[in-house]
Amino acid sequence: MPPEGPLEGIDHVYYWTRDMDRAVSFYGDVLGLPVAHRAGNEWAEFQAGPIRLALHGTEDTALVPSGTVVFRVDHLDEARWALQQRGVSFDGHESEVPGFARFATFHDPDGNPLQLIEYLH
Repeated sequence: MPPEGPLEGIDHVYYWTRDMDRAVSFYGDVLGLPVAHRAGNEWAEFQAGPIRLALHGTEDTALVPSGTVVFRVDHLDEARWALQQRGVSFDGHESEVPGFARFATFHDPDGNPLQLIEYLH
């Protein structure tokens, strides 16, 4: 077993955004994540369970999109339906790793990929 390192865990993950107000509205109003901190058009953080999802404002379109954030849900079909009622469009059908988890993919207004995951118990 490798020795324990100095890392305590994940503090936050962030996406670049070209339009902070639009992104804050999407993550706050559409996805329902509480805003934890906002610093104008430069930075915003949302509480997403034990970690924070942050947005970093930029005008450099080469930086967008980047990475994928995956949100854990108890019931994929219910969560997907609830987000569709708020205007979220999903990419095709969900995928499944048999006996492990189901996934559904969508995007934020900047084109950053997001997923929902339901672990199969």
